[in-house]
Amino acid sequence: MVHNHHHDDHGHDHHDHGHSHGHAHVHAPKNFGPAFAIGVALNLGFVIAEAVYGLLANSIALVADAGHNLGDVLGLAMAWTAMALARRAPSQTLTYGLRRGTILAALMNAVLLLVTVGAIGVEGVRRLFEPAAVAGVTVMAVAAAGIVVNGVTAWLFASGRKGDINLRGAFLHMASDALVSLGVVIAGAIILTTGWTWLDPLVSIVIAILILWGTWGLLRDSLAMALDAVPANIKLDEVRAFLERQPGVAGIHDLHIWPMSTTETALTCHCLLPGGHPGDEFLVRLAHELEARFAIGHATIQVEVNAHVACALEPDRVV
Repeated sequence: MVHNHHHDDHGHDHHDHGHSHGHAHVHAPKNFGPAFAIGVALNLGFVIAEAVYGLLANSIALVADAGHNLGDVLGLAMAWTAMALARRAPSQTLTYGLRRGTILAALMNAVLLLVTVGAIGVEGVRRLFEPAAVAGVTVMAVAAAGIVVNGVTAWLFASGRKGDINLRGAFLHMASDALVSLGVVIAGAIILTTGWTWLDPLVSIVIAILILWGTWGLLRDSLAMALDAVPANIKLDEVRAFLERQPGVAGIHDLHIWPMSTTETALTCHCLLPGGHPGDEFLVRLAHELEARFAIGHATIQVEVNAHVACALEPDRVV
């Protein structure tokens, strides 16, 4: 006998608040709508100011930085859009809706940061060998404003970055830029007093290495999620042991755990119960416990009662 159970089909109180896609242990992503709105507005305003001042001061550096900061606006907009689309109802063709977009947005933010690192690194190395005119007071003033804009925006996402990799991508993007702006101000101040023009490209290279170090985890985790890897906060063996401990369970096979979005996790497995079907109450309780213990909100359990009828998917082969 087969019974497929989706946790939210039963209207459990703690998981039916307008189908918001957060769990009890994570603040629902909807809280970050205002953060995205403020972040996009702040950064767009900053891009316009940089472009105008850059053209007035005839500074290529400022105009280039305005272009780079436009990339940040795109990164924020991408994460925001993915979060909004994740709430759309599933359709006939997209049976999970567009939840996975949050994973793709995190991955794209990681890729955008790597492009930034490459650009900063190449320009830094080039300027080490061909010293150029260095940041003047105007550039430093604008960079100081950049520290505030990017720092405030990063702070807006700081609380959500641990529970949602999409928000972590947005946070890292803004924090990286605050770091770049800080580097410009510090290097500029030292150069004004010492005349060490080589310090500017050197600081750029150090910052590029720091951003690369910070981005690597985001890239690795978002790529793993895109490839349906078990979410980092869940241990497959622990879930298997928990399922095998259930009364009447003789064996578990074809166990799969994967991320539906950056905040939701799904599970499917075949469960051998030779004593007969345990009843819907057993499955409802199991789904409750899987969410409470492992934050797996979408569990589908296939019950098999005849040990002599070999399931085509047994034994489970986990490479």
